[in-house]
Amino acid sequence: MFNNPFGVINDVLVRTGFIQEPLNWLSSPEGAMLAAVFADVWKTTPFVTIILLAGLQSIPKELTESLSLDGADLPKKLLHLILPMLIPFIRIALIFRVIHAAGIFDLIWVLTKGGPADSTRTLSLYIYDLAFRYDELGYGFFLTSFFLLTLILVSVVIVKTMTLRYEKVPK
Repeated sequence: MFNNPFGVINDVLVRTGFIQEPLNWLSSPEGAMLAAVFADVWKTTPFVTIILLAGLQSIPKELTESLSLDGADLPKKLLHLILPMLIPFIRIALIFRVIHAAGIFDLIWVLTKGGPADSTRTLSLYIYDLAFRYDELGYGFFLTSFFLLTLILVSVVIVKTMTLRYEKVPK
């Protein structure tokens, strides 16, 4: 996709007139990070889509039909019915994406190995280098454990804030 003369992205951008000649995406720090983010979004969008589709399919049709009979238009249906019922599914997708994005290793390793100039180096790549290239297994284990605890804490915060904001019903 990111090949300099023959990549799909360069081909589409040249044909549509956005750029004059193909770019070498992985040779500049900005281009490498943009390519990594694009590839990660491309890779994980279907997973998030399936989670949200499951949420949409769980909404009873009777509820949307009753809102239509009451005269609610699409924005009101989205705001007062669909979005509140999708909150648990959005929470699940958000937790999965945060955990995956924080620990991304494989995609960055294959695309750039953390380069150029460490511009795409993530914590996972740093821990890998530390533990296996520099034989600092103890420090690598410590960072991995700290990273895991941080991700657990972030997940708990996501669950608690979304629960407090959207699922508490006043008595």
